[in-house]
Amino acid sequence: MPQSPHNRLAELHNLAAHAHAAAAVAHGKADHRTAHELTQQAHEHSLNVHKLAAELATKQATSDKRQ
Repeated sequence: MPQSPHNRLAELHNLAAHAHAAAAVAHGKADHRTAHELTQQAHEHSLNVHKLAAELATKQATSDKRQ
């Protein structure tokens, strides 16, 4: 069954939060390379959230104009 866009947004937010938390743990263990990689991963997830949210907003605005 296809995932709703809102559930996908929530999933991406959770992935970003998890990557940030894991990066903080790695940084606390002085594993700065892993921390940096996880921070980049979190950033990518956040960008995907932003992109999907913008697409949903555009679709909603278009839908509202048609009604």
